[in-house]
Amino acid sequence: EKTYIVFQLNAFSKNVRNEIKKGKKVYFRDNGIRNAILGNYNLLQSRTDVGALWENFIISERMKMLENSGQGLSSWFWRTTQQQEIDYIEERSGNLYAFEIKWNRQKTRFPLTFTKAYPECKTDLISNDNYDEFVIDR
Repeated sequence: EKTYIVFQLNAFSKNVRNEIKKGKKVYFRDNGIRNAILGNYNLLQSRTDVGALWENFIISERMKMLENSGQGLSSWFWRTTQQQEIDYIEERSGNLYAFEIKWNRQKTRFPLTFTKAYPECKTDLISNDNYDEFVIDR
């Protein structure tokens, strides 16, 4: 982290019994470094890790945009002991926003455990057809 190669997101938890409280997810600031470490330079259509590659790209670009624009937002991921997960959560002006990140737009349901515990949280899907709204400060 000190060399700006990777960064971590901590787990989001407000003490719902089955939430993971101390977990961390590590992301690369540059997918090229991720690919070099994995030794995988294949074209996108022949990769088996497209979802993870896309998630890393979107979250790292979002973090860069927030840092460059001076927006100091808190951000997390969310997971339960039953492996329900939300890719990215941030707090802006006291409001929670939860995002699922998928390469292709598809019908996505947010876990009922999350929506019941955080009914005020706004949810959205980020995919390859709307990502620019998420990673570019306008």
